[in-house]
Amino acid sequence: MRHLMSPLDFSVEELDQLLDLAGDIEANPEKYAHACAGKKLATLFYEPSTRTRLSHEAAMLNLGGSVLGFSSADSSSAAKGESVADTIRMVSCYADICAIRHPKEGAPMVAAQHSSIPVINAGDGGHQHPTQTLTDLLTIRSLKGHLDNLKIGLCGDLKFGRTVHSLINALVRYDNIEFVLISPEELRLPGYVRKDVLDKNHIPYKEVVRLEEALPDLDLLYMTRVQRERFFNEEDYVRMKDFYILDKKKMELAPPDMLVLHPLPRVNEISVEVDDDPRAVYFKQVQYGVYVRMALILTLLDIHVD
Repeated sequence: MRHLMSPLDFSVEELDQLLDLAGDIEANPEKYAHACAGKKLATLFYEPSTRTRLSHEAAMLNLGGSVLGFSSADSSSAAKGESVADTIRMVSCYADICAIRHPKEGAPMVAAQHSSIPVINAGDGGHQHPTQTLTDLLTIRSLKGHLDNLKIGLCGDLKFGRTVHSLINALVRYDNIEFVLISPEELRLPGYVRKDVLDKNHIPYKEVVRLEEALPDLDLLYMTRVQRERFFNEEDYVRMKDFYILDKKKMELAPPDMLVLHPLPRVNEISVEVDDDPRAVYFKQVQYGVYVRMALILTLLDIHVD
């Protein structure tokens, strides 16, 4: 039995196999329609979510399985003080696989240590968001054709953005990757990510404040929102939330084949006028997220479809 806590839990070869499986699911959905018949997915979401929870549920339903779970800590026994360890022991009696999101870093790891079923980390605080990273990798590989030789701009909340941290960890294993880190001083990428991931792997990167400065030579722009829930004080959030807004005028500075990704939800960091630009692929990303989570469920349950 294995779990998914981090994108690094899969080797590059295993990642390629997973993405190949997701591609086959996209091409032949009917082939997988009953692959998980009789299997149950539990979604334990201690923190609000729309895309991540629903895409896990859609993935299991598309595979012919069923789902159960809760969508907030208030509607679970956590409100009575039950520990994550006890909750997962109990859920292991009900389900075959589990996806957990929690505001505390490391909570999914605690669940995995006490679980008798595979556990998927669906986001833990500002730490990791591996299934979003799998979604990002599938989106990039499907639309660009490769995961190497890319110059990637990461824009917005790089300090608390777990999607950014996970994506950096995953992409540094590919050849000729370069990052442009676009953020205000207060939301810069944490020093430990720069030192332990970028510097350690000799990945070239530069830090800039102005989005306009970075746009002209990017292959990908990964936008993120400034997350209200990660701020301790409302005043700081209000000051930061509109620091970057990608609009039609800024898109004119970007290469014609640059892709714009966003883990969503967006607030106002991407103007709706950009949605019609063929380079804006953040809603395609959502669909790829279902395919890759279907592939992940099959992989962790060790189910093979001929």
